[in-house]
Amino acid sequence: MPNGKIAADMQAESHHGAPPMQRRLFTAEEYHRLGEAGILHEDDRVELVDGDIVEISPIGTRHAACVDRLNVLLRRHFGDRAILRVQGPVRLNPYSEPQPDITVLKPRADFYAGAHPQSDDILLAIEVADTSVRYDREVKGPLYARSGIVEFWLVDLLHETVEVFRQPQADTYGFSRVSKRGERLSIATLPDAVLSVDDVLGEERV
Repeated sequence: MPNGKIAADMQAESHHGAPPMQRRLFTAEEYHRLGEAGILHEDDRVELVDGDIVEISPIGTRHAACVDRLNVLLRRHFGDRAILRVQGPVRLNPYSEPQPDITVLKPRADFYAGAHPQSDDILLAIEVADTSVRYDREVKGPLYARSGIVEFWLVDLLHETVEVFRQPQADTYGFSRVSKRGERLSIATLPDAVLSVDDVLGEERV
C-alpha cells in the first residue's frame, strides 16, 4: 500500500458534538499548481487519485526490472502502432491523474505534448506490485474500470501472477483472469501478440 497521503482523509470528530470535518479534494489543476508553487517537486513520488495526493511506494529492484521487461516486450509487439509511457501521468477525470507503471497509448503525432492522455487514448494500463498489491487492486483497479480503460493488468510479484481485467463496467471489470508461470497472455487490442507470464516475471526466485 502507499506510504501515506499528503491529503489524508479527515475523520469525523466526536467530542463536543463537533460536526464531521470534510475531506479536501484536489483537482488536477490544483495538483499542478502545487508543483508550480514548489510545494510538490519533480522528484516527489506522488500521484493524484480521486482527489487525494498519494505517496507512491519506493521502487525496488525487482519492480524496476519487471517494468523494464514489460517495456521491451510490449515495444517488440506494438512497434509504432502504439506509444509506451513508463510511469508517466494520465488524466482520467478532473480529480485523478495516476501514473501507471506502463501505459500503452494510441499513437499520436505530438506524443501527447499538448495534454496528458485520457481514458479513450489508453489501450492497456499495467501496474506492477510487490508491496502495493491491495492498493492497486482495490483502488487503482476500480478507478481504471470507472474510467473505461479497456484492459488493465496487475503484475503481482509477491505471488508471481498476472491478473488480466477487461470489460469495464461501473467500478469493476466484467472479465478477470489470473495467469501463473507456464501460461500465456494475450492483449485485447492486439490479438496476434502473445506474451508468456515467465517473460513478464523474469527468472523464478529460488
